[in-house]
Amino acid sequence: MASEKDKGRLFQLSTMSSLLDGVFEGAMNYDEIKNYGDFGIGTFEHLDGEMIAFDGAFYRLRGDGTATPLKSEDRTPFCSLTYFQPTAEKTFNQPLDKAAFEKELKKLMKSENLFYAFRIDGVFKEVSTRTVAYQEKPIPMTEAVKTQPIFHFKHAKGTIVGFWSPAFTQGIAVSGFHLHFIDEERKGGGHVFDYTLDHGRVYVDKKSHMSLYTPETAGFLNANLSRKDLEKEIKVTEG
Repeated sequence: MASEKDKGRLFQLSTMSSLLDGVFEGAMNYDEIKNYGDFGIGTFEHLDGEMIAFDGAFYRLRGDGTATPLKSEDRTPFCSLTYFQPTAEKTFNQPLDKAAFEKELKKLMKSENLFYAFRIDGVFKEVSTRTVAYQEKPIPMTEAVKTQPIFHFKHAKGTIVGFWSPAFTQGIAVSGFHLHFIDEERKGGGHVFDYTLDHGRVYVDKKSHMSLYTPETAGFLNANLSRKDLEKEIKVTEG
């Protein structure tokens, strides 16, 4: 059972800058990461799909449009997890595009200098997602995303899960909002880069501290984590 300290923590495996450098080796498997939270997002070894987790259920979202529950042997090079305990919530009954809705989300935040976990259950007029594709060999993530499948979910009921990370964490995490989507049928989804909410409910959980796990895989130990064009690279990969 998670302690009160664990429940207030945002756990992160590895860094965004390592993904940018092509470090796609799995550092933990599913049986290990589920000990750090019941809610979160991430990716998989060889960039083989996007991760989404909520209510203690973990899914892999792949470029073939499928969503499958994780198995013990599934490994991840990067993920952000927490125990989700919302302290604020709000219902929205009118359509809002991404920019307008994220302004509303910020009103539910005490400060942009803190960490937050978000869950949005609702009906979306549209959700545009991408899912990174399997990479046999390490390549910069800016190259890997050039072949990523793009999906447009129309009038879809589902769940968006993700985090707000402060500006000072850029490169460790993705500063700002980082969100993943899965449809109600648990058949598909991916990394969110645009959406319009029709109506739904948002739940917010403020986190008091972050725990960063730095792996000792060969890829991570030899990675170039000092990115000259960090902002540009993250903008390309996050859409």
